[in-house]
Amino acid sequence: MKNSLCGLMVMILFTSIGLSQSGWFWQNPLPQGNNLFAVFFTDANTGTAVGDYGTILRTTNGGVNWVSQSSGTTEYLNAVSFTDVNAGTAVGDFGTILRTTNGGADWVSQSSGTIHRLRAVSFTDANTGTAVGINGIILRTTNGGANWVSQSSGFDDILYAVSFTDANTGTAVGDFGRILRTTNGGANWVSQSSGTTSTLYAVSFTDANTGTAVGSGRILHTTNGGANWLSQSSEASNTLSAVSFTDANTGTAVGYLGTILRTTNGGTNWISQSSGVTNHLSAVYFADANTGTAVGDFGTILRTTNGGANWVSQSSGTTNSLHAVSFTDANTGTAVGYYGTILHTTNGGASWVSQSSGTESNLCAVSFVDANTGTAVGFSGRILRTTNGGIHWISQSSGTTEYFNGVSFTDANTGTAVGIGGTILRTTNGGANWVSQSSGTTNSLLGVAFTDANTGTTVGIGGTILRTTNGGTNWVSQSSGTTNSLLGVAFTDANAGTAVGIGGTILHTTNGGANWVSQSGGTTNSLLGVAFTDANTSTAVGDFGTILHTTNGGANWVSQSSGTTNHLSAVCFADANTVIAVGDFGTILRTTSAITGINDAYKGITNLPKNFLLEQNYPNPFNPKTTIHYQTPTNSTVILKVFDVLGREVTTLVNERQIAGSYSVKLDATALSSGIYFYRLQVGAFTQAKKLMLVR
Repeated sequence: MKNSLCGLMVMILFTSIGLSQSGWFWQNPLPQGNNLFAVFFTDANTGTAVGDYGTILRTTNGGVNWVSQSSGTTEYLNAVSFTDVNAGTAVGDFGTILRTTNGGADWVSQSSGTIHRLRAVSFTDANTGTAVGINGIILRTTNGGANWVSQSSGFDDILYAVSFTDANTGTAVGDFGRILRTTNGGANWVSQSSGTTSTLYAVSFTDANTGTAVGSGRILHTTNGGANWLSQSSEASNTLSAVSFTDANTGTAVGYLGTILRTTNGGTNWISQSSGVTNHLSAVYFADANTGTAVGDFGTILRTTNGGANWVSQSSGTTNSLHAVSFTDANTGTAVGYYGTILHTTNGGASWVSQSSGTESNLCAVSFVDANTGTAVGFSGRILRTTNGGIHWISQSSGTTEYFNGVSFTDANTGTAVGIGGTILRTTNGGANWVSQSSGTTNSLLGVAFTDANTGTTVGIGGTILRTTNGGTNWVSQSSGTTNSLLGVAFTDANAGTAVGIGGTILHTTNGGANWVSQSGGTTNSLLGVAFTDANTSTAVGDFGTILHTTNGGANWVSQSSGTTNHLSAVCFADANTVIAVGDFGTILRTTSAITGINDAYKGITNLPKNFLLEQNYPNPFNPKTTIHYQTPTNSTVILKVFDVLGREVTTLVNERQIAGSYSVKLDATALSSGIYFYRLQVGAFTQAKKLMLVR
């Protein structure tokens, strides 16, 4: 009985991310659905892939199994380099550098001395490595990252890739066809002529002389260390994101729309290979001439053991965005989404099976009343009905072509659908007939929730809330106290309900909507869905993987870590402890542990936090004061600093040893100019940064 925003996604103003505690795991796609940006293998079996939200995956059997590792960060990880099965380094946003010496069992944060995005890293032995990134940044270590020293590139362009063949000899490439070369470990970087102004995204050298760079419609090749770069032609015109050579002749490039190109003669000929996907491929790595792995958007992992004659997917599940989900018990549930996607599970999501909807129209909401009986609604007046658990979905006549955004059934016969332009339809015979009701508004309605055949609430654009106590014969407008669009609503009984919406809006009522009271969720991210299991226990989800949970009717909302920055569109309770969330790119997340606890930062109690947490400042945007909440589970030195967009330190808010607990600190920006700033929390190996906006 989940409501969903679907047809009006363009109206949402996306802001920044939030996180906190764990317990959510991926059910679709598998092994996970975050974008993967880089992959590195030390032999045919042992490899590591990294990506957004601090994602690190590890395989020791050639990708038959990929195991998630804890990175200790939620920053994007853009590159990874290993020198043996144990020693590796990953780099990413806000100057993030992580190091492992035990194959990723532990990843330890290193100080980069910058908050700029690092795009690539290359190590030639366990001690010697170079990282590059935006603003022409080049960092060098000769002691395994204990110290990273800045080197001068001579430019402030973005450097996207770097390749070293020994401790001294390396090449970096980037914006505007920029190619830089060093033969003395970076003491000097010399610009080379590429003959192009197109962006170069990747470079691969097999020895000091022989290398290939790829980018926006370009393939360049050198056999003399870059003294001359010659353009090569390929069968594809798509942008190439990555390239990997195993010897002077044998190489593979990957890129946009699943592009894969292969050469066995040093690039004289590049032959297109079938990837079987249209997802953007971000990285590729070959351990030998035949064995390679490519990774990309939505967790895509492809593997070949015959030089690309065949590429086999090691990731599974749909990447179509999902807008709604409905469970009738802990095992039985259905999710719906883009292009008529319907997924069904009878084993609690251990496996999700695609069902035929008979349409390619986007489906925006679904409501089941038992394991067999359910209704899905969506674009162009589409209504689908099943009475056998989705084995067959039958189209019903709605009498309209308006988009439906929400549907709620209270029994097999009685249901209400809402949508664009104030549309409300009602059925009392299981959808055999749908009758139009007068909403009294032309505002689009984005969610609906009924607690019995007569009592229901619908919400929508501009803070619209409508209420009926007679099955929709009359819909009465209620005062929400906000003009923010409301995107989701849930009630546990006729009186107790919550509506969520744009900018982190949360409204709560205990008297059937006679009064709606604003609650603070501690986020400005838009909330798209909300669900209750009882009057006190609720979960809300939204943009950038936001998950909020309350166990006291919303007096306190606690941020939880979803493990993704994908937008989450809907959430439902299968039972008191089992919660399922769905969202963009096929995301399905599940938690099966009781989710309890009150955020100490708000409550002031003495329970010790179990996880690190840096919350989004509130309010945001702000003028001139804002509050930042954070928590630490250990007794540690805590450093909280503010930086401008150029990475210059503006102020230090905290720099002291603190006992485990939850804290809040106020930032007074009276002396600062309007603009975007970043604040970064560092507690031991844990580091995280967030964006804030000062508006005068």
